[in-house]
Amino acid sequence: MSVSWNPWHGCRKISEGCRNCYVYRQDGHHDKDSREVRQTAAFNLPIRRSRDGRFKVPAGETVYTCFTSDFLLEEADAWRVDAWEMIRMRSDLRFIFFTKRIDRLAAVLPPDWGDGYENVVIGCTVENQAMADYRLPLFLKTPVRHRIVICAPLLGPLDIVRYLSPAIEEVAAGGESGNEARPCDYAWVLGLREQSVATGISFWFHQTGARLVKDGRLYRIRRCYQHAQARKAGIDYNPKR
Repeated sequence: MSVSWNPWHGCRKISEGCRNCYVYRQDGHHDKDSREVRQTAAFNLPIRRSRDGRFKVPAGETVYTCFTSDFLLEEADAWRVDAWEMIRMRSDLRFIFFTKRIDRLAAVLPPDWGDGYENVVIGCTVENQAMADYRLPLFLKTPVRHRIVICAPLLGPLDIVRYLSPAIEEVAAGGESGNEARPCDYAWVLGLREQSVATGISFWFHQTGARLVKDGRLYRIRRCYQHAQARKAGIDYNPKR
């Protein structure tokens, strides 16, 4: 089971992968400015209790964290201290967050982080070779128990095999969604899969994106089918199975 936790909302675009951000797109439908970062009413969700004293989020849940912002956003520095404390308290939950700001992680870790909280999975997002070469070395240098590489929105071919050490648990790839989505070439996805298989690391093709190029042909895929079509490709790889 899983639950979403967005302790704050809003973000600033910092690289090419942000150009067609889905959060900006969704906020735009409601005339909201995504650049206005605010704490949400769900801020303390992990530690909320029912009338009988039990946590509302039961033990064993996977908590997808800060998917309408970036957990390492500078504007959230004052709130993150409390967020880390809730994550530490709920060691019975598995927290996952993705970030384009991995260069900030080492400076904002909690004092008792050590080599990482066992219940935290961090995904470093890279969309092109320049960002992979900048972010992934930093990702590998920072102490994290569970690391995954998120190649999304995939904007070009990536050569990341030199970064795929045993410290990386999974590589995920996906195209860009939305009406303005840039094409994702299926060959780029297969290239990442080959690198993952060669290094014995799990690979997950999580979504096609709105415009998928395969064998030179452009396919336009509606949002509701993008995850299912990726699964149908049958290219996920898990060496532990």
